[in-house]
Amino acid sequence: MNDEVLFEGEHLQFRRRLGWEYVEHRTAKESVMIVASTDEGRLVLVDEMRPAVDARVVCLPAGLVGDEGPEDRERAARRELAEETGYEAAQVELLGRGPGSPGMSSEIVNFYRARGVRLAGAQGDREREEIRVHIVSPEELPAWTRNREAEGILIDPKVWAGLFLSGSRP
Repeated sequence: MNDEVLFEGEHLQFRRRLGWEYVEHRTAKESVMIVASTDEGRLVLVDEMRPAVDARVVCLPAGLVGDEGPEDRERAARRELAEETGYEAAQVELLGRGPGSPGMSSEIVNFYRARGVRLAGAQGDREREEIRVHIVSPEELPAWTRNREAEGILIDPKVWAGLFLSGSRP
């Protein structure tokens, strides 16, 4: 393939392939997003400031696979859930995978379902400073997200994709 690196930043490369420009993460080509629910069926969501859109964004707990060293996707899903939220899962299963934004990024998103989720400790040190955790029932989610939008917080549409894949319905 005719693949050209146009610019390299600390975390991303700006590339061109077949005349199309896109970004690629330098250390991790895949990410995980976790649809985590407690035994009571409540969803674990997070929000954090995202400079690219200059707003806080509500999303599923998520992160990169292997950005801190070799690991498989399931291990990354468990690690990211614990780091971002302090919650651990009794069971995780892959729901599906695909490109997160194929017009501008090479990243592949892996959706995991986490069951038997319970609070097991504190968020990671950096995450505690940057990420807010929310526990919301699926029935409350549509109104809850509308209220967040009214506050100027954006909702990552992959929240809805993850709920669809997991069979959780608002």
